[in-house]
Amino acid sequence: MIRLNQISKIYPQGEILRDVTWEIKPGEKIGLVGANGAGKTTQFRIISGEVEPTTGNVIRSAGCKIAYLNQEFELHQAMTVRDELSRAFPECHAITEALHLVHKELEKAKEDDLNKLINKMDRLQQEFEHKGGYAIDVKIDKLLPEIGFSQADADRLVSEFSGGWQMRIGLGKVMLQNPDILLLDEPTNHLDLETIEWLEGYLKQQAAGIVIISHDRAFLDALCTKIVETERGESTVYLGNYSTYLETREQLRAAQQAAYERQQEEIQRQEVFINRFRASATRSTQAKSREKQLDKVERIEEVESDIRTLEFRFPPCIKSGREVVKIKDLVHSYGDNVLFLGANLYIERGDKIAFLGANGCGKSTLLRLIMGTEKPIDGIVAFGEHNIKPAYFEQNQAEALDLEKTLIDTIGDEVPLWKTEEVRSLLGRFLFTGDAVFKKVGSLSGGEKARLALAKLLLGAANVLLLDEPTNHLDIPAKETVESALKQFEGTVLVVSHDRYMISKVANKIVEVRDGGLVMYDGTYDYYLECKEKEKAKAEALRQEALEQAALAAKRAKEKAKQKQKEDARKV
Repeated sequence: MIRLNQISKIYPQGEILRDVTWEIKPGEKIGLVGANGAGKTTQFRIISGEVEPTTGNVIRSAGCKIAYLNQEFELHQAMTVRDELSRAFPECHAITEALHLVHKELEKAKEDDLNKLINKMDRLQQEFEHKGGYAIDVKIDKLLPEIGFSQADADRLVSEFSGGWQMRIGLGKVMLQNPDILLLDEPTNHLDLETIEWLEGYLKQQAAGIVIISHDRAFLDALCTKIVETERGESTVYLGNYSTYLETREQLRAAQQAAYERQQEEIQRQEVFINRFRASATRSTQAKSREKQLDKVERIEEVESDIRTLEFRFPPCIKSGREVVKIKDLVHSYGDNVLFLGANLYIERGDKIAFLGANGCGKSTLLRLIMGTEKPIDGIVAFGEHNIKPAYFEQNQAEALDLEKTLIDTIGDEVPLWKTEEVRSLLGRFLFTGDAVFKKVGSLSGGEKARLALAKLLLGAANVLLLDEPTNHLDIPAKETVESALKQFEGTVLVVSHDRYMISKVANKIVEVRDGGLVMYDGTYDYYLECKEKEKAKAEALRQEALEQAALAAKRAKEKAKQKQKEDARKV
């Protein structure tokens, strides 16, 4: 349906894309991967026609409809869900607005203007019908249950729904356009696990070709049938999901490197012969012949090292006491929103716990309660008494960092005894080099703020890490570095994250925040999923048993009623 053919894109600040060639076929689910700044979003803009390539061309099938859901999709909070979904049809929406104005004018129009306004209204209604406006409500009614809304929800305000449900509305607006190609830019950002799993299932059922930019590796694994990697401005296509891509890429790079080394050995062997016999009276002709052959050899390129990414490990830390955190009979709420009601949890040294649960259930609040930045209404939340040294990574780094400080001062003020070279060396490990260290924090992107906050986390040699969405805004190579550092960390880790891939690599215990309590699963993420399946199966079995008992009770009641009728009839 669409093919990018030898695309390049050059901006004033430099070349973003050099040689990009790949295609989208009907029904394909493609993951577009690469480090931050590799040009993934630029490719989306070129596909959608928003940006023209510098060289190369985009071949589109006739009538191909493209829809693009970007990270910053906007919804009108004061509109109802139905009205917001109807904005997926901008021409019809504009006619509706025009009709609304005509109706207002009719209310106060003079007799001389009535015919003119009635004719205008008639013309607008005919145009609305021609563009399919009267079928919009039918389309919306059909879509609502597909994206998880009831018919009653259609009349509720957009503002009444959480971020995950608002994403469904945004996606619904895109799907109402009936696209042939769907472009999704970080669709799982800020979604809870339940919504991410729903989104996976929904997208699998779609017939449209889908291209996804995402740092959510589990999402790419579950959904994609092809991966397009963009590195140093060039694209490479891999068949399969994200895990298959990683395996295939490693095999290809290993094979290329081995071929390069073999060729280099042969080249050196030939050069030794050429240099030795170039001036020989008997063998100079043979040397010149080999030299000509060597010039014609197509050189195999050495495998370039991966794009530079974070380089760090958490420093050695003192051993804490066995009891790290104690939560007993915790009660906490915000007004009528009760988060915890008698919750209990005991955290030991060496635990690496991932806290899971729906958005708004209290995961981030729990970390603040543990840190002591927020006080519980009732109950106990306390660190252990022996050698506890905590460090806290906040989800919203714009609030956690001083936006007026420079990067070098942000680190330097934490370690006043360090030399400037030491501060710059640490910042360099987090990809801040040269004059970039003199930037103000307020000018940084979300990913850069996250990297700076991680750098600060290393300074205190903490033995308890409380991390709230630490991989948000990071690209995949950076996420892998964070995972590796957390796996090697000798202390205790408490992490809130929607990154299932990271959770599966790091956590040795899972705590689910639900129904006002804290439910511990003493095992990995895979163990947690197995337990949830068993719980689901058990709940379904109990439901079926209850239905059967209810049916049996109804049958007995019916039989009893019939028996009574017979007895009453005999008496008569």
